[in-house]
Amino acid sequence: MTTTALDRIDIKILNELQQNADLTNVELASRVNLSPSPCLARVRTLEKLGVIDRRIAVLDPAVLGICVTAFIQVKLEKQVQLSLENFTRTIDRLSQVMECYLMTGDSDYLLRVMVSDIEALEDLIVNKLSRIPGVSSIRSNLALKRISHKTVLPIDSNRPVQIKSCNLASKRIERPGKPQYDAAPQTRIDGGMSIETSRTLDHNAASF
Repeated sequence: MTTTALDRIDIKILNELQQNADLTNVELASRVNLSPSPCLARVRTLEKLGVIDRRIAVLDPAVLGICVTAFIQVKLEKQVQLSLENFTRTIDRLSQVMECYLMTGDSDYLLRVMVSDIEALEDLIVNKLSRIPGVSSIRSNLALKRISHKTVLPIDSNRPVQIKSCNLASKRIERPGKPQYDAAPQTRIDGGMSIETSRTLDHNAASF
């Protein structure tokens, strides 16, 4: 595996762009104590190496009426390659899914989703996620309040950073055809599918 080292100036450039990607090259060069030409060359190199993936605008979800954040745990009947690929393709097409992780532990996937209201969350779970072939159970929890949210990666400018691949090796894991479910209240649909939704704000609310 080949690696490339980023020096302190590269890291300063990255930290500045993480805070404000709208900086002009002249402004950026001034902040990292470079002349514009070498600063631009470094930025182009960082883009070529894939360190800078893309530049985007961060929107305020509350202003747009997207007020509900939920974390959804999904379990598959069997964690085989075909099921994983099918789930991944389907999730990629759902705009409400902000993040999706393949997990260790009891659940196969953890999703962070954002929707406008509870009805939209129910529609996402019942009419979309539960209909993905191979899904055996779904459990969701609502976020009451966002305490912290960061888009800036913690890069230490006091030491060199080595660029390398961070992919972990994955293995196929066979699961029993009839998974065991928790004793918590659940609603069963579609021939055995289990869906559980926790509403920690309203303790008297019914599960979906």
